[in-house]
Amino acid sequence: MATNQLIKGSLTTIILQLLSHHSQMYGYEITQKVKELSLGEIKVTEGALYPALHKLEAEGLLDTYTEIVDNRLRKYYKLSQKGKGVAKEKVSELEKFIVSMQAMLKLKMV
Repeated sequence: MATNQLIKGSLTTIILQLLSHHSQMYGYEITQKVKELSLGEIKVTEGALYPALHKLEAEGLLDTYTEIVDNRLRKYYKLSQKGKGVAKEKVSELEKFIVSMQAMLKLKMV
């Protein structure tokens, strides 16, 4: 399973990428989608997710709205116009980092 430090460093990119592929999502839905897509290897806790969502919202990267579902208030998140551009940048940045890490980890000691 991925360590908390690795997840924490990638959480913003994970959230932005998920929202770039879904028109809107709510918090619990995000945690479940991450778990599903990672085959259970990555588990995002509410304690990590909601501060990240609030930070992204404060930075103007997310738009939100609330809706009553089954007599409960549910907050939905979607990418703002600014967020769409930042999502592409963050994903590209992470992809380049992963390629670099793969190259380093495959080096053989001489």
